[in-house]
Amino acid sequence: MRYFWLGGLALTATVAACTVGGLFGGKRISYNEQIRPIVNAKCITCHGGIKKSGNFSMLFREEALAKAKSGKYAIVPGDADASELVKRLVSDDPELRMPLEHPPLSKDEINLIRDWIDQGAEWEDHWAYLPPKRGTDATTKSIDTFVRERLEQEGLKPAPEADRATLLRRVSLDLTGLPPTHQQATRFLRDTSPNAYEKLVDTLLASPRFGERWASMWLDLARYADSKGYEKDLERSIWTYRDWVIDAFNRDLPFDRFTLEQLAGDLLPATDAATYQRNLIATAFHRNTMANDEGGTNDEEFRNMALIDRVSTTFEVWQGTTMSCVQCHSHPYDPIRHADFYKFLAFFNNTEDRDIYNEKPKLSTFTPDNEQYLRRLMGWIRQRVPAEVATLPSDPLTGLGEQRSELLSRVGYRRIEAEDFDSTSRHIELWDNQTAIMQTTEGAFVGYDNVDLTGVSAITYRYTTSFSSFIELHLDRPDGPLISRTKIPATQDGAPGQWYNWKTYGTHRATVQPTSGLTRPGRHTVFLVFRKDKEFRSDLVHIDWFHLDVPQAPISRNPALRDSVERLTSIPAITTPVMRERPAHRARQAHVFIRGNWLTKGQPVQPDVPRTIGNVADKTMQTRLDMARWLVSRENPLTARVMVNRFWEQLFGYGLVETLEDFGTMGGRPSHPELLDALAVRFQDTYRWSMKKLLRELVLSATYRQSALVSKDLQERDPRNRLLARGPRVRLSAEQIRDQALAVSGLLNPAIGGPSVRPFNPTNDGWKNEKPESRHRRALYTFWQRTNPYPSMVTFDSPQRNLCVSRRIRTNTPLQALTTLNDTVYVEAAQHLARYMQRRGRTLPEQISAGYQRILFRQPSPAKLMLLKQLYAEATITTDKKGLTLVANAILNLDETLTK
Repeated sequence: MRYFWLGGLALTATVAACTVGGLFGGKRISYNEQIRPIVNAKCITCHGGIKKSGNFSMLFREEALAKAKSGKYAIVPGDADASELVKRLVSDDPELRMPLEHPPLSKDEINLIRDWIDQGAEWEDHWAYLPPKRGTDATTKSIDTFVRERLEQEGLKPAPEADRATLLRRVSLDLTGLPPTHQQATRFLRDTSPNAYEKLVDTLLASPRFGERWASMWLDLARYADSKGYEKDLERSIWTYRDWVIDAFNRDLPFDRFTLEQLAGDLLPATDAATYQRNLIATAFHRNTMANDEGGTNDEEFRNMALIDRVSTTFEVWQGTTMSCVQCHSHPYDPIRHADFYKFLAFFNNTEDRDIYNEKPKLSTFTPDNEQYLRRLMGWIRQRVPAEVATLPSDPLTGLGEQRSELLSRVGYRRIEAEDFDSTSRHIELWDNQTAIMQTTEGAFVGYDNVDLTGVSAITYRYTTSFSSFIELHLDRPDGPLISRTKIPATQDGAPGQWYNWKTYGTHRATVQPTSGLTRPGRHTVFLVFRKDKEFRSDLVHIDWFHLDVPQAPISRNPALRDSVERLTSIPAITTPVMRERPAHRARQAHVFIRGNWLTKGQPVQPDVPRTIGNVADKTMQTRLDMARWLVSRENPLTARVMVNRFWEQLFGYGLVETLEDFGTMGGRPSHPELLDALAVRFQDTYRWSMKKLLRELVLSATYRQSALVSKDLQERDPRNRLLARGPRVRLSAEQIRDQALAVSGLLNPAIGGPSVRPFNPTNDGWKNEKPESRHRRALYTFWQRTNPYPSMVTFDSPQRNLCVSRRIRTNTPLQALTTLNDTVYVEAAQHLARYMQRRGRTLPEQISAGYQRILFRQPSPAKLMLLKQLYAEATITTDKKGLTLVANAILNLDETLTK
């Protein structure tokens, strides 16, 4: 066994304590408490999931008790002297002694292992893989009782309750991400009833700001961004998913349903189109994966990269389990086999998305005004065409966008945008803000599925080029039946190689061979194949769209109808990439990727979940919906614990398990394991997965309401407040810092939802085109570009969102102070706050007190007031009449302003 150094001093102390109290006291040796720490620190690197030196592994019991490569048993339960493991640990031969080429285990460690084997080598599952205990304590014992019992064990007492102003601001920022409004503050501070705080909490939980605050947490997990990532990092329209998350939190959508809709909303039964569309938008959770649009990349490779990310993200979000390493080998420390990763990947392997430019499949929805106009216009058109044309499919789940497409096809309007392809040759790219295709070299092709060729006699192309070439139209395959070939002339002058100067678009019409004589008339996959004329170039032509002409169609005979159809097509749709399952006859076979290489396929696998986590029912799981239901079932021991821990961390600064992303054997131990289990049981059973009810219990607890003031002794003993002997005091998140500044200055735009906005950004000029009123929206709505995220938010530890992030590690840097002192939005906030201060007081002390109270809901102490008056005096000497703005800026930068 090779030595793996991890916290040697702490491990030695633990082992010594366990040896004295456990071995000499005659108690049973616990594998989890006493043996596993030794194995994980000093054995598992060579005898675990990555390596199985000597064909011996301590990851699974059956492997540990099996014969090793030598033919000997490393562990013989009940007989340590016959166990090869013990012989190797005490051997004097450096070639045999384990850990090999590293310091030997201590005598205490060896004695623990020896006695554990003599006692039968009883294996224990990791605590997180065992179901939480359901009993009286789990349903009736309060948070405060659990915490108080632990404090008594440590010889500590809880802190007194925080003052009302502090409590008001803390709970408002925690539940809504904003400071309380003037009306909320006045009502609470004047309310002397015993349940005043409880009424405040209920008001905040009912606020629409609640959903915005908690969506910020979830979007980190969902790796939400408004761009696709990688080198091109093109924009992605997916903001409807962000709005769905906000709405789900505000509606208090039960977390089990919240899970099902995001992981398998397309598979859930629905009785109407609105419900089905809402479920589809939820599935954009896993369309937040990055997509690579760089020319020459392999779409199948990056489809598989997205699948791997979906597996890792699902396990981190719902199971608090690190899975990325398992794509290449079995888990180094936790009992998850290499094949388990790909069995789980098989749940996602049959979705329709495949890393193409246009991100199909996409859902089309409309703003309320546009939807009303669209329905009215479609009704007018249907009244003026034959009944067989006007009758649309009766499927109640068919969305308005699909109905429009079907009606347009039936009346003879069959324009296809070139960028709306379903497959391409390798080098095809998009151009002109993703509205045209380029890289149309000799033999390149683009394919379009489900194209109606009924009655088509000609095709019209809209394109631009400076030299002639050919376009062919093939059926079903790039080399399938040829039904059209035409030579397209140049639309402008210019050197053939200067494709970047092609600006002048023209149209060209070509005949199409009728498909009525084919074995399958009607709908086909069609391929545009590009051929050179005299010039051989990497770019022959840029295509904007093509139109299939149907001479006998209604719009060909009725000019008034054509005008209405043109208006119908011009109504913009909101498109969102979603998940959809491929039909059974097109199902893909999943395989293990040898060493994680998608090109080196191993054994085929069927969809399944790791059977080592919880008590998995012995039943076949075939779909994403089966998998999602398992995640929120009683058989899964992790989901409720993991989510309770996430909510706890958001309120208290640290989770009961500090490693939110890792509940495995190398993750942190719970500071209050019984409390964690009790809350998990309540969340699942008592509250029926209600997130608002869980949060209500947390913020109403006396533990949460404690003062954050701390003595020097307690600070030294428990610097991170893991024992909960005081209230939470941590810096606000990046979003909260910005939103607070906007709110207290009166600049905040309260609009909820809608497309992402671009506030002032020194690294991107996009803000210049933004509506002025949109520059002061909540930080949640800021356009998030992965390769250039919003600078001030990254400064305050907001993640880049290329991958799932469970917790933001708080940093403290000079750049953060420079940002809140000088960034445009904070200077604007200071200016507006200064105007408020000027209106609220006649004298300087009154004005300063008004600004201080606006943010912290209490009067400044005499010492602070004196310092701020001195700052004003110094500022007015050098900056004329800007002194009050500087004071307001200083108040916005106080430590007590930036923390809760």
